[in-house]
Amino acid sequence: MSPTPPNPPVFVLVHGAWHGAWCWRRVLPLLRAGGHEAHAVTLTGVGERAHLLSERVTLQTHIDDVIGLITAEELRNVVLVGHSFAGLVITGVADALLQRAPGVLRDLVYLDALVPRPGESWSSTHTPETVAARVGAAQASGGLSFPPPDAAAFGLDGADRDWVNRRQTPQPLAVYQAPLAFDAQRVASLPRSFIDCPQPALATIAVSRERVRSEPGWRLLSLPTGHDPMVSAPEALSALLLDIARA
Repeated sequence: MSPTPPNPPVFVLVHGAWHGAWCWRRVLPLLRAGGHEAHAVTLTGVGERAHLLSERVTLQTHIDDVIGLITAEELRNVVLVGHSFAGLVITGVADALLQRAPGVLRDLVYLDALVPRPGESWSSTHTPETVAARVGAAQASGGLSFPPPDAAAFGLDGADRDWVNRRQTPQPLAVYQAPLAFDAQRVASLPRSFIDCPQPALATIAVSRERVRSEPGWRLLSLPTGHDPMVSAPEALSALLLDIARA
């Protein structure tokens, strides 16, 4: 009797700030057509879960959102993809699951994403001007959330820009300056890829781009598009993700 073939990798996609699972609409069917199970999470307080926005939504809430999906669906061999802000989230997820359930995660993919160091927050690598602007913008909501930028900042135009602008929702402020404690060596035990999207390059990702070029252990990939490649280049992005799953 021939041995049972291993299950193909499963994709779990985690959106960045102001977005929701909706942003992966063009990518999910391509990953599934490639023979893989694929899930997209919506983090608490944004997207179709914007009605749950409250002062109780924290960075740990978002980490628990992702762990909750992986646990509820009983997923293993997971390629965990985090876009933008969600680089912080998937780092926290990896640190937790490597302790609680080793073997669940297969790869980490940072999609034009924040690459944190222990004790850093999302805001740690931003300029003082950016931090002040975002915290100041949250005053209109009583410090609860801050509004999204125009999607043109992500290199989108035309119908794509309009689609993203319609769907973006305010981001919970509590996740912006919350530090993440994690074991860097533990997280680095997983294969890690960084997908750079430099056309145009989003300034708030600049420090992460430098880190993955100077630190060992990273697989560096690039797409000639802007910060929302799941919208602007879904076919090319899906091809890269499928390549990572085959590696």
